[in-house]
Amino acid sequence: MNSSKKKLFKTGLTIFTSGIILIGIIAGIIIIRTWGRTVIQIDIHQNKKLIHLSNFAEPPQFAIWLENPATGELKTVFVTHRVAKGDWEGKANVPVALPQWFRLFKIDKDTGERSDSKRSDMAISGTTPKADYFSLRVEVPPESEWICWIEMNLAGDFNDAYPEIDIETLREDEYSNGQPALIFRADLKAVENMKFRPEIVSQSVWNKGVVNVEPVSEGVTTAKNVFDDIQISIIKPKPKLIDKTKVSDL
Repeated sequence: MNSSKKKLFKTGLTIFTSGIILIGIIAGIIIIRTWGRTVIQIDIHQNKKLIHLSNFAEPPQFAIWLENPATGELKTVFVTHRVAKGDWEGKANVPVALPQWFRLFKIDKDTGERSDSKRSDMAISGTTPKADYFSLRVEVPPESEWICWIEMNLAGDFNDAYPEIDIETLREDEYSNGQPALIFRADLKAVENMKFRPEIVSQSVWNKGVVNVEPVSEGVTTAKNVFDDIQISIIKPKPKLIDKTKVSDL
């Protein structure tokens, strides 16, 4: 082998070795980024058949928030854009859509304040999901404990107990709310591979500025199945060199 070929071989070997070292460094960075981190993944399946049977055939409005049972701190991790921004086709706010979330988190537009400092600004808002499945991830400290709350309302899902117009009183459902918003709850512990299924625990009703959280009425029917499957899983975040999904610490 002549000198020029030897130099070319050494150069190639150096580049190859440097590449291997760089790959090793990148792999190490990725491993460090995911080491000791825990993510709550929430997967919701929407029953589109029931949704299409409602008067508006539009997906439900919903909010998801976490509560720290030790401190009482609350933080929204997702809320549909229409509820978050008050985008209601001429109406500034429709608190009957998600009364409990509205009561806990909505900023007073006149004062710009909330009454309770333990309620944090929302982390994520987005358009109402129209696909069958909706997934959300939020990072929390390993082995931390949380209460996950989900409030859901499908507009226009009238039934005999919640009609569009009450034929006896002739009272009309002003906001076309239909059946009341339902509240799901799951008590979580952020331990990898654990799974949880939230259960419906109450309904929320807005009446002239007063929000009541009460047992689910016998008149609630199809609303119970709008979210026909909800699963919460505790996982490690996927390895990424640049992590853009981390939500601010809770």
